[in-house]
Amino acid sequence: MTDIAAGRAYTPAGAISPAEQRKVVFASSLGTVFEWYDFYLYGSLAAIIGSHFFSGLTESGQFIFALLAFAAGFFVRPFGAIVFGRLGDLVGRKYTFLITILIMGLSTFLVGVLPGYNTIGVAAPVILIVLRLLQGLALGGEYGGAAIYVAEHAEPNKRGYRTSWIQTTATLGLFLSLIVILLCRYFSPGDTAAEKAASFAAEYGFWRIPFLVSIVLLGVSVWIRMTLNESPVFKAMKEEGRTSKAPLSEAFGNWSNGRLVLLALFGLTAGQAVVWYTGQFYALFFLTQTLKVDPYWSNIMIAIALLIGTPFFVIFGWLSDKIGRKPIIMVGLLLAILTYYPTGLLKPLGLGSYAYPGVFELLTHAGNPQLAKAIDTSPVSVFADPSQCRLQFDPVGKSKFTSPCDVAKSSLVKAGVPYINETGAAGTATIKIGETVVQSYDAAAPDAKVQGERFKKELAEALKTAGYPAKSALEGVSWPVVALLVYLVFLVTMVYGPIAAMLVELFPTRIRYTAMSLPYHIGNGWFGGFLPITAFAIVASTGNIYAGLMYPVIVAIMTLVLGVLFLRETKGRDIVN
Repeated sequence: MTDIAAGRAYTPAGAISPAEQRKVVFASSLGTVFEWYDFYLYGSLAAIIGSHFFSGLTESGQFIFALLAFAAGFFVRPFGAIVFGRLGDLVGRKYTFLITILIMGLSTFLVGVLPGYNTIGVAAPVILIVLRLLQGLALGGEYGGAAIYVAEHAEPNKRGYRTSWIQTTATLGLFLSLIVILLCRYFSPGDTAAEKAASFAAEYGFWRIPFLVSIVLLGVSVWIRMTLNESPVFKAMKEEGRTSKAPLSEAFGNWSNGRLVLLALFGLTAGQAVVWYTGQFYALFFLTQTLKVDPYWSNIMIAIALLIGTPFFVIFGWLSDKIGRKPIIMVGLLLAILTYYPTGLLKPLGLGSYAYPGVFELLTHAGNPQLAKAIDTSPVSVFADPSQCRLQFDPVGKSKFTSPCDVAKSSLVKAGVPYINETGAAGTATIKIGETVVQSYDAAAPDAKVQGERFKKELAEALKTAGYPAKSALEGVSWPVVALLVYLVFLVTMVYGPIAAMLVELFPTRIRYTAMSLPYHIGNGWFGGFLPITAFAIVASTGNIYAGLMYPVIVAIMTLVLGVLFLRETKGRDIVN
């Protein structure tokens, strides 16, 4: 690697032995696995956490606020990118991502010992959200540091391959969190599955153990990272006095660099993020919340799919060194656009004469065939005044959705039941299931508790009579479901495997940490992190259980168009500058 512009020869990768390079990759990747493990524990246990820390709310409110608290960590990730990105460009890569892992590990451990709402009241959710914000800030500084550290050690012709190991860490972290959770469920006290599930989910049940274990993982990660040296590229630049004095203004105040930041966000990371979160988190959400597949078996099947699919991160990273980063990422986006959404649902819009099922429609038939049959034979309608039906999206958690229309729609969405919107009388909302009519209620009324119990009972009986199952009959691993999940993970590996190398290669060394971290974490933290709650709001509004997929499809289309038209290939680019 030669820096011609500076008139000097500098070969950091050539001066480092293969064994040392493997150590760099292993240490960076392992620490990042632990950090993602910490972050994903909350997402995997959101329902249980909601019941203990938001128990002062309704069941629906608990679920929504649990999602919001999860999203809070994503919301602050770009701010973490700014804070720690600037620190990484001023001080160095190594010490910055030592700090981030300390914050992440300690915050996660404290979730494991934090008392619930029933013990300390409103302080419980407040402290929980603060810890989630700290996790998000730490993660905002972690990824950029690890990816840059590995890339700045790697040979130019192996940069995609070596950084692809960093790309496996998010999936491996999720995989590790699922395995630990499953083990804790299995060893929870109880003789039956129901007793084990109840004891696991108790306020001081075994669900806390995965959070407590993080303190051990933290110790291992810190010890490993303490043995590493500073990036040779950054070290040389610092010794020559060429580091940036104001990385924020240089990265975002300069149009040539600012343009790259915008292009990296809208033409690269936004689409990557929605494919990533759809293929892993939304797939799990869809299985458990919409199809009502048992969470234990859902986690098992996701874990199997991750185990099968994870090697493709490295395969596509290696391939990007041969044919380029851009073609692989763009093809992955195109496949997601073409296969996520059932095209038959576009017929009323006059789009296309040939219909084929999307991946998630196939998941419905494989994961809950009884539900798929009921959808075809017993359609459900909601009759309400459209002006009294709100879009149930509230990223700050201040709105309350209590109208009869809102209650009817959210109840059906939570039951995994699609419906058709019909115009009805003002002030009321009714659900028609076959020939049965169920009257909704106002959740803010004085007798809301009594009306709520009546509504739940009548709705459950009507759905049962019409053939809608309360839960999936699936008991065990369904290999058709696993195959579909593997395909979703495969798309994730295409868009995510080569992206670290491409982001590193886009920006100059002096502002690299700051400039690449912000678009990555806005893309993944905002476009990706808000996907579950955005999809839930779209489904609740339209009544179509697949409509939430239009969000990732639209974002992926935007990224595909901008990426193809304006993004240049970066393979082989000199990064010593």
